[in-house]
Amino acid sequence: MVKVIASSLRKGNVVEQDGNLHVILTAENVHPGKGNSVTNVTMRRISDGVKVIGRWRTVEMVEKADVDDREYDYLYSDGEGHHFMEPESYEQITVSDDIIGDQKAYLTDGMKVHLMTHEGIALSMELPQRMTFEIVETEPVVKGQTASSSYKPAVLNNGLRVMVPPHIDAGTRIVILTEDNSYVERAKD
Repeated sequence: MVKVIASSLRKGNVVEQDGNLHVILTAENVHPGKGNSVTNVTMRRISDGVKVIGRWRTVEMVEKADVDDREYDYLYSDGEGHHFMEPESYEQITVSDDIIGDQKAYLTDGMKVHLMTHEGIALSMELPQRMTFEIVETEPVVKGQTASSSYKPAVLNNGLRVMVPPHIDAGTRIVILTEDNSYVERAKD
């Protein structure tokens, strides 16, 4: 275990607290007008999946667990979970829905993801920041409709709904940010 300053904690880090390992879901440094700065953290206890809230002074030292962060290829999903393979050793690992969460909509055969593991158990998954999808359904643009919002809803080929500019039509390939499902640009391919 390595000790790190609390203000350096980020989403996806694994910390040890009270003898249990926790994956950080959100981390926020708060600087009140009066008093010491604090780091507020929402964590998920790995052993039972319970969400826990932690609060440390930003200068406090926190035990960060030794985790293995490697790139894996996504293979398939079944009743047991989501199956990934480490491309160099061909070692396979099964990850539960609890770890994947709402990110499973992004999983496509053969895609590369980063899995953080501790003693062979998957703790968290990190997708590529940007991914390209095709729009399968969107509302037609109505001329003179500039008084309303400048974005319209669209459905992607993986089932996700995103907001896109009015000039984007069905069949267009777009790039989105995976962290918040936001439109970035048209795909250049």
